[in-house]
Amino acid sequence: MNGRTITFLFGVALLALGPVSSTQAEELVRQFSGERSTNTVEFDVEAPWIVDWRVSGEISRDVAVDVVMFNATTGAYEGRVLHTKSPGNGVRMFEESGRYYFRIDATLMNWSLRVFELTEEEAAAYTPKPKHILDQ
Repeated sequence: MNGRTITFLFGVALLALGPVSSTQAEELVRQFSGERSTNTVEFDVEAPWIVDWRVSGEISRDVAVDVVMFNATTGAYEGRVLHTKSPGNGVRMFEESGRYYFRIDATLMNWSLRVFELTEEEAAAYTPKPKHILDQ
């Protein structure tokens, strides 16, 4: 994982800070979904931004979804966005603008990725979940 370009906030939760106001400017940049392995089309995004992911399917030992991100301009590997062997959802935040694409490796799972640009205020409302109860 490239720590200088990606802030890892796997399993991030949006804090409930009251009712949603009309001043929020979360903007959908791209949406991808499927049930098999693929590379997405390239997309341009301005920081801060998030990937809102969802994975569904029957639980078995043969299922998995792995999503990695590449810099579309240089071809450089930017890091893993997601790896799971069970249904679920989450959010991952990024703090660097650029042109990217995702490589999705999926086995017997449906997946959905939505890329949103955020305002600085919206990004500040995201807080990582502790990885362990002792991390609180």
